[in-house]
Amino acid sequence: MEAALTEPETERLLGKRHGVTWGTVFERMETETYHRYATIRCPSTALDEAEEKLDEIQDKLERAADETPWEWRLVCPLILFGTLAVLVFGGPLALLVALVVAAAVMFTLVWRGTGAWFNLRQCLAAGALGIAWLVQRFEVGVCAVRWGEDLQVEGTGRVVPQLVLHMLGDDPDSLFIPDDYDWGLRAPRAPGYVVENGARRQLERKLSHIEDGTIAVCGPRGAGKTTLLEQCVKKAGFGVIVQAPATYTPHDFLLSLSVRLCEKYMRDEGYAPPEFTRLSPARRLLRRVRSQAKRLGRWSSFAVPAAALLVLGLSASVRSLYTQYAASVADFVRAHAESIRDDAMDIWQGHAVVASITVVIAGIAWWQARRAAWLPRLLGRLWVHGSEVLGRLLPWGSAATVLLDGQIRQQILHLYRTQQEALIQTAGYAGGLAIVWWLLRLTRDAGVEFPLGRWRVSLEKVFRPLAAAAGTYLLLYLINNPQTHTLLSDPENPLRLAGIITGVLLSKAGGWSPRPEEPELVSQCRNHLYRLQTIQQSTHGLTTGGAAQILSLGTNHTTSVSTVPPNYPELVEEFRDLLKRIAAEKVGRGKTVVIAIDEVDRLGTDSQALAFLREIKAILGVPLVHYLISVAEDVGAAFVRRGLPHRDVTDSSLDDIIHVQSSTLKESSAILAKRSQRLKDPHVMLAHALSGGILRDLLRYGLQLRETQDKTQSYELTHISRHLILEELAETFAGFRTLLSKQHWTHDTSDILASFRTLCGYLRDPCPCTQAEVLHTLEQFAFYSHGSRPDTPAADGEPNTAARQELTSDARELIDEASAYAYFSLTLLDIFSTEGLERRTQLAAEQGPDGDPERLADARQELGISPYSARPVIDTIRKAWSLSLGPTTNSPTPPSPVNCSRHNRTR
Repeated sequence: MEAALTEPETERLLGKRHGVTWGTVFERMETETYHRYATIRCPSTALDEAEEKLDEIQDKLERAADETPWEWRLVCPLILFGTLAVLVFGGPLALLVALVVAAAVMFTLVWRGTGAWFNLRQCLAAGALGIAWLVQRFEVGVCAVRWGEDLQVEGTGRVVPQLVLHMLGDDPDSLFIPDDYDWGLRAPRAPGYVVENGARRQLERKLSHIEDGTIAVCGPRGAGKTTLLEQCVKKAGFGVIVQAPATYTPHDFLLSLSVRLCEKYMRDEGYAPPEFTRLSPARRLLRRVRSQAKRLGRWSSFAVPAAALLVLGLSASVRSLYTQYAASVADFVRAHAESIRDDAMDIWQGHAVVASITVVIAGIAWWQARRAAWLPRLLGRLWVHGSEVLGRLLPWGSAATVLLDGQIRQQILHLYRTQQEALIQTAGYAGGLAIVWWLLRLTRDAGVEFPLGRWRVSLEKVFRPLAAAAGTYLLLYLINNPQTHTLLSDPENPLRLAGIITGVLLSKAGGWSPRPEEPELVSQCRNHLYRLQTIQQSTHGLTTGGAAQILSLGTNHTTSVSTVPPNYPELVEEFRDLLKRIAAEKVGRGKTVVIAIDEVDRLGTDSQALAFLREIKAILGVPLVHYLISVAEDVGAAFVRRGLPHRDVTDSSLDDIIHVQSSTLKESSAILAKRSQRLKDPHVMLAHALSGGILRDLLRYGLQLRETQDKTQSYELTHISRHLILEELAETFAGFRTLLSKQHWTHDTSDILASFRTLCGYLRDPCPCTQAEVLHTLEQFAFYSHGSRPDTPAADGEPNTAARQELTSDARELIDEASAYAYFSLTLLDIFSTEGLERRTQLAAEQGPDGDPERLADARQELGISPYSARPVIDTIRKAWSLSLGPTTNSPTPPSPVNCSRHNRTR
């Protein structure tokens, strides 16, 4: 039970409601009902059988011990220890003799019929049963441990959480117990929390079915259009996303898009874009010199010592080789040089006519081959393959000379005859070290990484020093070992090592190739960046004149050339040409090209957005390029009306459109569940209703639940929801009061502002002892609807008929909007601030679609369209939830008894 109560999910629920503590749960579990309920889930059949068998052995042991007067606990150990003493001090032969003597004595006792044999036999039987009892006792312990583990998992592990939930009472999931830090809620744009939805699947499906085109992504603000574009660009093989702020002109926007495109392509190809922030030539030169010096210094710190060590180690062998073969090589070269010189003189003097013709034809052929690609390619292939063959033959040939060296063979035979055991031991130990070194190298080069807590451990970093240490130890062992030292000290070994090094260098040289020339498209992007971001100016001067000192005649010519920034048509043409070439290259590699233009819906009105689309229409329709444009709902509505008596720029600019709808309750649950594990279904339902399914607001309300809980220090959803809804209502009414202050008011209509001020005062600084007044005033204002109800006398929060008639249309519309929002907030208070949410949710669902919690989000969305269409929706919701459709004297959400420290009274 202690293990079950210390489970994190169970322990965090203890102490959150009255009567649900460690002690009360422990006492309840110790009752017979819950004890039986926990144990019946884990039958102890194996343990019961083991205990029964243990009891049987115990009974047999007691009967065997009762049948003899000897103490079997003393006799059996004496026999055992005596046998071990004979075996240890006398050996196996003495033990055999002792057993024969003991058998003879036993035979004599049996033959005479004495009682000693019977007593000894019973003692041995009791000893055997004692051993069987110990074994069975161990088996009982094992079965008890296994049953305890099963009981902890299937018994108390399941019963205790259920008991805690039962003791919590109604709506245990409404308890909001947050973690210390919810990264997913505090960082809304953090990567790793994206949940796939229908809009993303639809967009990916459309992109896979068309080769190129322009797709508009429309939806309400905050619905996740930017996240959708970012994910598509990230998934594409080559993608660029740009913003379209309201202050951009089409020319500036296209200029920025061109720069982003060029920089993205250059970085994608491994080239750094040019920097224009530091135009000082001296500073650029110093930076380049410093970089080259740093690179040269690092290279020299390894190259110079390595070359010095190689020269020092191979100098004697190279000098010996030079002394031995220098004269022969010189004679060979001299002889062939003289032969070539004689042949050249014969051709020069005309003594070799055929050779002269051959040389002329060879010269013409060589000149004609200057533009042919096959000759350099042939020479390159010959160099590569020849270097590879020589690079493999030299190391293997140098190593093979060890087997052909007679002196080394004699040394090995001598060691084998004189120190055979030491040689075998050395070879085995060295082979084992070599295998360990090889395995460490394989593990190092595996490239495996695995998480360890907050860190990621790389096998390369761990096993690199281990492999180096094993290799160094193997080398030191071979050098210091007497058997291998004589073999390593052979005078031809440095020359063999030089051959191996030369072969390796030849292999490396054969695979070396100069750095490829910068691709043409990268150069074009670089030049395009220079033209777009700089103004280049060049001045040329020429001065001519006579040399006479007295009279000088001359001219002075100066020419100045400067670049002109491209105009909009030229910029469009260059952008389309560059993007077309980039797209053809990327698609040829099996990638997709996506250009995303975001925030077009921030360009003010829909007419401004359409004008912007009309201006940038020239860059759309590039082959093999997918354009994704984030637009407002008005632009999307204009596109879907194509073919009707309506035509605008969207008809010819867009190929298709994706509507990013508000998330459903199921999608909101998936989104919040990925960002926080502590938000249960009731909390998600509240956040979804307040946000209307808008993703940005959904995350904001999820975080505000955490903030409200921290402020109220309450875990109950009834308290948290009341504070959260009233706080949101206070902020909204403050905005409405600001808008109402700009309207025209008279003495007769001032009571409306007074009622509004009273309600805002209650909501701005709520007091625990005035909750009833707050709810009553809110209810009176929520059920006020101009023209929808009969005239009633003026009351708090309800203006009279004369005042309503003097209101301007704008003021009346603002009041109706505020009243409808108050009506929606009151409905949320009635639903979430009353206990028994789970039971009432089920009852409301039985009333039909109007009782679905999704309808709360629909009502919030309808408020953004019209307060007059939202009220009937809210009415149907209240009817399904069995809430009143008019003002009531008794509020369905009575305030809980609290102590008011401000007024020193209890309500």
